[in-house]
Amino acid sequence: MINIPKGTKDVLPDEAYKFQYVEAKARAAAAVFGFKEIRTPVFEHTEVFQRGIGDGTDIVNKEMYTFIDKGGRSITLKPEGTAGVARSFLENSLYAQAQPVKMYYISPIFRYERPQSGRLREHHQFGCELFGSPEAEADVEVISLARYFLNSLGIDKLLLKINSIGCKECRQRYNEALKAYLSARLAEMCGTCRERFEKNPLRILDCKEENCKKITAGAPSVIDYLCTDCAKHFDGVKSGLAAAGISFEIDPKIVRGLDYYNRTVFEFVSLDIGAQGTVCGGGRYDGLVGQLGGSGSPAVGFGLGLERLLLTLENGGLLTGVADAAPDYYIAPATPDAKPAAAAIVARLRAKGLSAETDLMSRSVKAQLKFADKKGARYVVVIGGDEIASGYAAVKDMRDGTSVKVKLSEI
Repeated sequence: MINIPKGTKDVLPDEAYKFQYVEAKARAAAAVFGFKEIRTPVFEHTEVFQRGIGDGTDIVNKEMYTFIDKGGRSITLKPEGTAGVARSFLENSLYAQAQPVKMYYISPIFRYERPQSGRLREHHQFGCELFGSPEAEADVEVISLARYFLNSLGIDKLLLKINSIGCKECRQRYNEALKAYLSARLAEMCGTCRERFEKNPLRILDCKEENCKKITAGAPSVIDYLCTDCAKHFDGVKSGLAAAGISFEIDPKIVRGLDYYNRTVFEFVSLDIGAQGTVCGGGRYDGLVGQLGGSGSPAVGFGLGLERLLLTLENGGLLTGVADAAPDYYIAPATPDAKPAAAAIVARLRAKGLSAETDLMSRSVKAQLKFADKKGARYVVVIGGDEIASGYAAVKDMRDGTSVKVKLSEI
């Protein structure tokens, strides 16, 4: 037997409805805020991610699924959604449209990393991207959409954490201060942090190793090194969130894991018992389009993993009222001779847009009724010789057990 590759998972028919439920909520939330769907390829030229995400990230260095195709081109399965959307924004001249351009995607994501609960080597993301506006109001718009979506799923106990990592000039000054602070204890830190010290010291703040977290606890705050424009922008984000009634906490340790971020970065953390953890993250990336060869376009967005989100919903008991689609009708032929009549009724019901099923296994009537109950059919109709002769059949409502006689032609 050939087994599924490590880090992947089959979404079976009995589970797929959960994804469909969350995806429908995502599409509905996006529509409320005026975001339209974009579908980019599952794979891109590797350069899209190398230039967009950054060579100093774990994703580019360790986690990408990259291969050479038959034409000798380096191709990579998308490890995140934003870079591909930015490439499409540039390639299809969406910058020439009325701004801002608001887009969302629901897409598979591929990363070669250690599989863990809620994070597989192939997982799925819902993401929203807003291009064209440098204003703090755009940051608030995206954050508001993320909160609206999570609230629509019943996740009410949320903590929004925000930070600003400034622009290149801000970060250059901050990186110098951070390196000065860390240099004395660099030998005590993990190998990854020692590598980041020269390439991208800001990322050290994102390390999950306990010892490294203790060392960086007293590190200087990037907010103290913001230039006048970046500080003004961050003040605009804070005042905009307050005006929208969205409470937040400033967390100077939030830097996000991708090099294209600048200024605002944020995370939503679930505070529900048994479901704590980051459920959504995002920020501003004004330089990404320029890194991909364009003239530059300000942008802000977020992404969240659907598998991790489903774990949060299940741990919080928020999927108990969500059910798989059940057939409206089950038409049970009592004898082989009744199968054509049952099939004709099923065909008429389906033509009306109703979900209807009949026996495909030559089961007994008793077994068919048991099967219909297991499938959750709303109505069950048994068709036998008497029903065919009289032209009437009993339609049983499986919710309360009541029956009504109806003409076969009018079921």
